[in-house]
Formats: sequence, C-alpha cells, structure tokens
Amino acid sequence: MNAVRSIRTYGYLFGYLPFSIPALRQIRRLKGSAPTEKLAETVSKEPRKWATGILRRTNSDVRMFIRGTLPDGPVLFVSNHEGNFDIPVLIAHLPKPFGFMSKEEVRKLPVIRDWMEEMNCVFIDRSDRRSAIRSIRGMAEKLRSGHSMLIFPEGTRSRGKDPRDFKTGFVRIAEEGGVPIVPVTIHGTSEIMEQNKNRIRPATVTVDVLEAVSHQEILGRSAAEITRLVQERIREATAVRAREKRQQEAGRPA
Repeated sequence: MNAVRSIRTYGYLFGYLPFSIPALRQIRRLKGSAPTEKLAETVSKEPRKWATGILRRTNSDVRMFIRGTLPDGPVLFVSNHEGNFDIPVLIAHLPKPFGFMSKEEVRKLPVIRDWMEEMNCVFIDRSDRRSAIRSIRGMAEKLRSGHSMLIFPEGTRSRGKDPRDFKTGFVRIAEEGGVPIVPVTIHGTSEIMEQNKNRIRPATVTVDVLEAVSHQEILGRSAAEITRLVQERIREATAVRAREKRQQEAGRPA
C-alpha cells in the first residue's frame, strides 16, 4: 500500500506541473497592474492547490493552530525544518501567501522554478558566501516590497529529531525588512517520508503559529538574543507536540 501511495504522490508532485502553465501565464499578464496583496493571493492559489493535492495523496492529517495574533501586512515566518514535506504543508495551511529561501539547485527544475520566482522565492548557493549575503538582502527587499517570507534557520532537515541550533541571519532579514518575526513549529512531516526510506505513508502533522516578535523588539535586542528567543519558543512547542504524541501512542490499545 505504501508503494502505491508513493507512486501516486510523486506522480502528482511532478505530473500536475504542466497543467499549471496556463495559470502561470495569466499571472505574468497581471504583473504590474494588480496591487501587491491581490497579486500575492492570486499567485498563491495554484501552489496551494498543488500542495493540498500532494498532501491528500499521502492520506496525512494536517492540523494548524494560531497561538497568538497574526500581524497585518508582511511578516517573516521562521520555522523549524523537519522534512521535505514542510513546504507543501506550509503552502497549503499558512494563512498568508509567502516566498521562501531555497537552494540554487532548484533553479534547474522547469515550471517549479517559474512558480517559485512568481512566489518571490530567493535562491541561495550554500557554497558561496557572497551568495548568502545577496540572499539575505534579497529576502529583506521582498519584505519591504510587501511580501511575506519564510526561512528555515537550521539550514537542513532535522528528520524528526530535536531542532538544530538556529543561524542568526534571519534576524538581520527581519530587521532590514522592517517586519515582525512569526515563529512557526511544524511536527510530524518527517514521518511522511524521511523516516520510511523515502516511501510515503500517512502521518499526523501539527503546525503551530506562535506569538510574533515585533519589529520594535527586534531593534531593541541583539541578534543573538532574538535568535535564542525564537529558537526556544519553537523548541518548547515542538517538545509539547512530541510529548502529546507519545501520550496518544501509549494510550492506544495493543
């Protein structure tokens, strides 16, 4: 069953893309004539449909909770990075359209690359320090232009283990972008693929959108302090979700 589910999921992941090209062309015609927020909502419809279709084929249950007041306007979402399904889950469920930072290699993928560019994603070459600096500036510029962005400050997937230490670059992005930071905790995505030797199986995934860190607070504290604050909030929420899951599993009949 998992093998069939894997074929269906991977097949949809890439097979849907050619059918999205007419929507991509329509969006390009709208550019320059639609307000930023309206254009972002229009752009997000097709990726959200694609992400929702992928998750439906995994038979996973995704539950999202907003734990604080989500600020108006653009924000920098900062999330732990558990698995490859983090992006589809967040595209399908976060309440604001967003772009995100992705590795340079993704530029080689046709159609996916085009959609990511329309979503205001920023690409980074991890082997080039100057590319990292350009990416930070690019993310800040997107935020100043009114686009929400997402970053995984661990830099790599935890595969279901405790979140790794966060790099501090996201603080500079929020500071220069003039926006609040919204911490996001994601739990359970690695159970869809990474923990199954890349075969797909259903999982219960929770997404917690936590209390925002205001831009004023970012300006008033050091990058190390803000990094530690955001990291601790995400780790605490992750630990809560892991504990809840263990309790649920312990209560199941053998």
